[in-house]
Amino acid sequence: MPPIFGNFFVTPVLALPRFAKRFIVLTVDASLCVLGVLLAFYFRTGELAPPSGPTLLAAALSILSALPVFAVYGLYRVIFHYSGWPALMAVTKAIAVYGLIYATIIMTAGLPELPRTVGLIQPILLLLLVGASRAFARFWLGEFYRGRRPAALPKALIYGAGAAGRQLAAAMTNNYEMRVIGFLDDDDRLHRHILNGLPIYDPADLAELVDELQISDILLAMPSEKRHRRNRILSRIQNTKVSVRTLPSITELAQGKISVSDIRELDIDDLLGREPVTPNHILLGKNSTDKVVLVTGAGGSIGGELCRQILPLSPALLLLVEQSEFALYEIHRELENRLAAQPAWKTKRIVPLLASVGDENRLREIFSTWKPDIVYHAAAYKHVPLVEHNPSEGIRNNVFGTLTTARVALEQKLSDFMLISTDKAVRPTNIMGASKRLAEMALQALAAEMPETRFTMVRFGNVLGSSGSVVPKFRQQIREGGPITLTHPEITRFFMTIPEAAQLVIQAGAMTRGGDVFFLDMGAPVKISDLARRMIELSGLTVRDKNNPNGDIAIEITGLRPGEKLYEELLIGNNPEPTTHPMIMKAHEGFLPWRVLEEKLKALELATNVNDAGIIYRMLEEIVPGYLPNKTIVDWVFLEQSRETPDISA
Repeated sequence: MPPIFGNFFVTPVLALPRFAKRFIVLTVDASLCVLGVLLAFYFRTGELAPPSGPTLLAAALSILSALPVFAVYGLYRVIFHYSGWPALMAVTKAIAVYGLIYATIIMTAGLPELPRTVGLIQPILLLLLVGASRAFARFWLGEFYRGRRPAALPKALIYGAGAAGRQLAAAMTNNYEMRVIGFLDDDDRLHRHILNGLPIYDPADLAELVDELQISDILLAMPSEKRHRRNRILSRIQNTKVSVRTLPSITELAQGKISVSDIRELDIDDLLGREPVTPNHILLGKNSTDKVVLVTGAGGSIGGELCRQILPLSPALLLLVEQSEFALYEIHRELENRLAAQPAWKTKRIVPLLASVGDENRLREIFSTWKPDIVYHAAAYKHVPLVEHNPSEGIRNNVFGTLTTARVALEQKLSDFMLISTDKAVRPTNIMGASKRLAEMALQALAAEMPETRFTMVRFGNVLGSSGSVVPKFRQQIREGGPITLTHPEITRFFMTIPEAAQLVIQAGAMTRGGDVFFLDMGAPVKISDLARRMIELSGLTVRDKNNPNGDIAIEITGLRPGEKLYEELLIGNNPEPTTHPMIMKAHEGFLPWRVLEEKLKALELATNVNDAGIIYRMLEEIVPGYLPNKTIVDWVFLEQSRETPDISA
């Protein structure tokens, strides 16, 4: 149909009010009922019947039977240019019910001039006529809407021609941001076939397809695939200069909870490139189900995820301790919404509590009121450069905040205390790492001296997606056109997703006997420059370097920051001990007896209270084995008092 002709008729029709459009559709269906009767008479007698008594009666019965049934089945609520297979199925069901009613009336009426076979033939013809009318309307209006879309929409291929891919293609039929022009699938039996009007291509031809068809995006529609297969697919796509995006669950799309415009960037799991281990639910629930659980630092990245993982384990009470008002408000609201949406979760109450872990009286008040069974101590300052520039506050929070919380736990006879530690505590080169190792040593000493409370430490590396993580930082830099900034081309880190780390922390707590230092198997370390390059290329861009001076995004080296290490470690000694969980191991780390360590901690606290940076550095070097401090003091206050101008770019 020529576009001008189509627009001439479509535009006035679409401008009509809704009731007028429904009246037109009702009139068309009534006319089709009459046409179906006339054709049924013709097929029965071989002659076109005049509109006389029998035919008029049969037509009236058809209209009176069909239109109410069509209305009940929602045929007049369908938006035709969005209608498809579900709408045709609704037509089929409606006419099946109508046919049963109509055939029963015609066959039992016993009218001599009205052949009974009309009651069987007419519904079959009506199915064809109504189905054809809906298909024509969808084609006609669809062509009009497609004509209104911008001509230069980005072109996309859907990777996966299964049920998820088909549903996604259908959902994107009228999308104004992107146009799907085909599928990719690894099944060679599907290649060169057509699925819902779209060709299925061989992924091996992707490079040629990108150039030939001007493809800009690949949409992964494989929600059930294992991580290793997704990694192989991403490796194949990585150098083809297309942006790779993944999808929310198809169930969410089908239920209309989100729009197709919410197609998102690759999951952090995809960037990490490793298969998360399925958690042991017995271990998960051991210290949480029907227990009073308290999480410090509940508004932070790790503390918040611990709360999310604990909530479905049905603790009797979940206490959120956080010093940031906004962070506490956000995590409390999120958890309450999750709990309201999951009636099967048996958590009775979530209590948000503003408190600092250094405030002994406030902690005593909280602990004595609710008597928690287990404390997950996630409150800490973790940003290496910030803590290096503010050493007293880092030590006050990380060491003495932990010690204050532990002493109150002992006083209140809590059964379990879990410290969330870090790989930076191993042979530390910065204040943050040294403060976390000293916190570990304090708990080890307390556990040996006072075993009434089981003190446990869990050590792991960087978590992707946390505050300060490189992934959101790199994504923002890519969106802004670069450059991506790295401190050193060889810098390497262990990575894990926040949910996986939180699950493993909870499971480690279920295996402790007290005084244990656990560390998580983080897999192979990741070179940060490789991660940056992968993120650039999976965004459909190229790296600008000496081999490709015309690339899109440069990677800029800024130099190591004070206290920053090239490589991180998880174990001080060489004698790790396996546990019953394949991802959790136990370290045997030396520590000072409590009577010795206590005196040293008192001296360190005095130095911290007067912010004597020089003494702080020397004392940490004396107490913490393996600590190699920064050669120069970079505490902002110390530098200002020494009248040295700080390098604010450090």
